[in-house]
Amino acid sequence: MTTRYPAAFSKRLCLALALAGVSLALGACNRTTQPEVTGSLALAPEDYRLRHPIVIQESNRSTEIFVGSARGGLTAAQRADVIGVGRTWLADGTGAIIAEVPVNTPNARAAQESLREIQSLLAQVGIPARGVTVRQYTPENPRLFATIRLKYPRIVADAGPCGTWPEDLGPSVKNPSYLENRSYYNFGCSYQRNMAAMVDNPADLIQPRPETPAYTQRRTAQFEKYRKGNATAITYPENDKAKLSDVGK
Repeated sequence: MTTRYPAAFSKRLCLALALAGVSLALGACNRTTQPEVTGSLALAPEDYRLRHPIVIQESNRSTEIFVGSARGGLTAAQRADVIGVGRTWLADGTGAIIAEVPVNTPNARAAQESLREIQSLLAQVGIPARGVTVRQYTPENPRLFATIRLKYPRIVADAGPCGTWPEDLGPSVKNPSYLENRSYYNFGCSYQRNMAAMVDNPADLIQPRPETPAYTQRRTAQFEKYRKGNATAITYPENDKAKLSDVGK
């Protein structure tokens, strides 16, 4: 027995089936394989080197010179500090040294006398006159001790900031790091920050240094001994002087 439907119902049925097929096709095209993000930690990479990268940037190095109101000039320790600033500037400075001198303070006159000595010490190190820029400043708080500030920009490596805890470390359904056995967000930050602080030349983190040329004279002498069949070992006669006495054996 065959069931017959009205023509209008058949058309509606065919239209509904067509719409259902189109919906399934569009749904299949819109399918994604990315997991749903349920917490802030899931957005961060698992590798701590990517989560807390070491960045190369320009930062100011600052040194403060304390100057009393009744004494002009520098102490022996302050002279050493100024000479150290000059030598480090020659090595890694990327801009002029800025000397900020206080004005309208009880030690303003003594600071001007100390500034002349600072300029003389920097010139002795090898810094040209155009490499030092003098600026005046008035402290916002008159109760604070006004100092001579020496600062210059240089390239440094840095990482962080550390101490960020977006999620709880304990077991919780709201903690994706615990459920997925992932490292917590702050993991590895202190290591990256300390590593960046210990690097003397930030460029070493980006590219290796070129090799120094070989000492060809010494190498040629050793090859000549080897060609003649002589011993190539190096003897140090002064080593015998450091031996202990055999008396009492």
